[in-house]
Amino acid sequence: MHKHYSVRAEWDADAGVWFVTSSDIPGLVTEAETIDALAAKVEALVPELLEANGLICDNGQADVELIIQ
Repeated sequence: MHKHYSVRAEWDADAGVWFVTSSDIPGLVTEAETIDALAAKVEALVPELLEANGLICDNGQADVELIIQ
């Protein structure tokens, strides 16, 4: 079974970065200069955070939706 997680991201014009504003994943805080770089960071961090929070699904798989605001 795959669990679905939502991650919202916004652009901070003053800092010149995309950043995570909210997510269903406890502890997910990151930023990047491009949305592609942010998506890559989120993809890399999610498995670690799910494991750290005891939220791993079967086979460690989770569906993550990046919502750009």
